Amino acid sequence: MDKRREFKIAFLLATVFAGFYFLPVGQARFDGSVTEALELTKWYAREHVILCLLPAFWIAGAIGAFVSQTSVMRYLGPKANKLVAYGVASVSGTILAVCSCTVLPLFAGIYRMGAGLGPATAFLYSGPAINALAIILTARILGMPLGLGRAIGAILFSVIIGLIMAFLFRREEQNKQANAVAMPKDSEGRPLRVTAAFFATMLGILIFANWSGGDSGSGFFGAVYSIKWYLTAGFAVLFAVELWRWYAIHPARILIVAALTATAALTLPTVPSVTFLVGTLGLVWLTAGRSDEAGDWFEQSWTFAKQILPLLFAGVLVAGLLLGRPGHEGLIPSEWINSAVGGNTIGANLFASVAGAFMYFATLTEIPILQGLIGNGMGSGPALALLLAGPALSLPNMLVINSVMGPRKTTVYVILVIIMATLSGWGFGALFA
Repeated sequence: MDKRREFKIAFLLATVFAGFYFLPVGQARFDGSVTEALELTKWYAREHVILCLLPAFWIAGAIGAFVSQTSVMRYLGPKANKLVAYGVASVSGTILAVCSCTVLPLFAGIYRMGAGLGPATAFLYSGPAINALAIILTARILGMPLGLGRAIGAILFSVIIGLIMAFLFRREEQNKQANAVAMPKDSEGRPLRVTAAFFATMLGILIFANWSGGDSGSGFFGAVYSIKWYLTAGFAVLFAVELWRWYAIHPARILIVAALTATAALTLPTVPSVTFLVGTLGLVWLTAGRSDEAGDWFEQSWTFAKQILPLLFAGVLVAGLLLGRPGHEGLIPSEWINSAVGGNTIGANLFASVAGAFMYFATLTEIPILQGLIGNGMGSGPALALLLAGPALSLPNMLVINSVMGPRKTTVYVILVIIMATLSGWGFGALFA
């Protein structure tokens, strides 16, 4: 009998037993935090998974099924032109209205296909950090200095973090380069413009289905918001045509799925998640079990979903338990946070960065949260630190990143984000006290 292993099992059982034995059930704060954890997870499941994550899983699966490894290596691999690779990765967030969780399937897709660690982590950071609407709303609601600071800081951060990650793990990058030398020429049978158009269609569905009208619902974003579902439907029709013409899906089956999806949209126009769910299940029916590349697309997408969803839900539960939802408290009292970020000390900026890194922010929710914190005395420096660390990181996000690139790289990435957000916030607070 392995005594060491048995001791670990006994210690784990004792710890679990002690945790349940001393569970503070009945205390108002504990009971409230459990409710908040469940409420946050319920909200996440209803508002975020179907419209955001499911399209992201299909896009990530398409990267694995339809994009050759040679193509990824050419544009984002260790031997790719650095200016092009980091340039594309650092501004990608301006067109992707995604949060720290939705970006994960996309990051996992390009990283596993051979993208260099530097460009991949630059994309991972920039994706949720600098979407155009978030930057504009930050400037309008929280002030132009914070809006500009967020935009400039996020773009610079993504490049700097990517370069540092590539340098620290350069031996692994060198191995990727060696493998890239031996890779065969690109053997894609489909023209690049066809694959690009297919991805643009899926991105159109993802972007417009999650389009926000902003705080007032006026202007360009408000105008697009008023027709977002017509735009989404247009991309969906184009998507159906592409499945028929390019991926050999039988048109009769596509028409059946289209009819069911349209019926759901017309029957429940105020519940778009039902329409999306019907369409997603229809896409599963169209692709699952096939032996061609469409079947491979389903398998790749399902693999990402199996890996990522359980970790995300576990992380959201813990984040809700500790920090609650906006306007509601978890185990950590909100006054502790408010009192800790009132000045512009290194400690205040560090606390804002760490708190933001572990909280979960859906796209744009960081702005009203910060508006309330600033109203309660939060300094401008810690506010920027939270803006730079919060949307790009979260506890669910960290759990999934760890499963994709391992604990060492994940730890370094998280520390880099926190340190750079802290220093940037401190410098910004000194300039705009």
